[in-house]
Amino acid sequence: MDKPVIGVTMGDPAGIGPEICAKALSSSEVTAVANCVVIGDRRALRQGLKVSKIDGVEINSIKSVDAAKFKPGVIDVLDLDNADPARIKTAQVSKAAGQAAFEYIEKAVELAKNGAIDGIATGPINKEAIHKAGHKFDGHTEILASYTKTKDYGMMFVSDRLWVMLVTTHIPLHDVSKKLSKQNILKKIKLAHETLTRLRGRKPKIGVAGLNPHAGENGIFGQEEIKIIRPAVEEAKKLGIDAKGPISPDAIFYLANAGMYDIVIAMYHDQGLIPLKLLSFNRSVNVTVGLPIIRTSVDHGTGFDIAGKGWANPQSLIEAIQVAAHFAKTR
Repeated sequence: MDKPVIGVTMGDPAGIGPEICAKALSSSEVTAVANCVVIGDRRALRQGLKVSKIDGVEINSIKSVDAAKFKPGVIDVLDLDNADPARIKTAQVSKAAGQAAFEYIEKAVELAKNGAIDGIATGPINKEAIHKAGHKFDGHTEILASYTKTKDYGMMFVSDRLWVMLVTTHIPLHDVSKKLSKQNILKKIKLAHETLTRLRGRKPKIGVAGLNPHAGENGIFGQEEIKIIRPAVEEAKKLGIDAKGPISPDAIFYLANAGMYDIVIAMYHDQGLIPLKLLSFNRSVNVTVGLPIIRTSVDHGTGFDIAGKGWANPQSLIEAIQVAAHFAKTR
């Protein structure tokens, strides 16, 4: 395969999405590995170039991927013409911005399913804005699963220091225990095993975190490890998967960072993401595994506090595009 074609969704046009798209797609780190098409709005991207003080870059506004130039100094934009600056104000949550961001995702999924692009790297969306626009999804992952009719999927985070798969994602902390099941944990272990085996050509070593302090201390601090997590790990072992756990949450990430495990299965969002971001902020990538299409994403939000100031760091988007390109080649 020559350089794969990656569709880059702009994210919420009121946030830092246009800025990081402008910076990332002007970078040789991206152009060296992928042919990219921004799925967004030319006007928002032009503003991103302006606030980022990037000169000498042409915006090629197109209506189909076939019209892309894929050449240095040009950013190809599949222009949905839906982010009118008169209606969308920088750093403000709005229905219009949420609808625009949602349409970028819809278009990207359509293109990926039709084979017009080889993968998707998504910019950050604002969940409140998406909800204002009438789309009651918890985030990108759930949107993509719905639009591809995928039941078994997972949120995996990839970085230079740590790989993490989440069992539960965007739910309140008090609901985590109720949402955990042997079957759900086993599905995530299997997805991690299949994904890493394909990427690395060998069986990965998988560490499964406990939920409670000290992994429950044999039931003293909770029963989830005994009743749910350990049975899932034992079932995975019967399938030939190299999984160990439940392991105390306060130790497992140290062990994984030291090389003992290739990936950690975390029980809930912050359990996995706090250590990941501590070690690799702006260098980690969100990968949705289990989908029939390739999707990676930045590991940060819309950055309304710095939007429009030109300060946004594009590194996570650069990494997301690179990982999407790598996954496309392995597939």
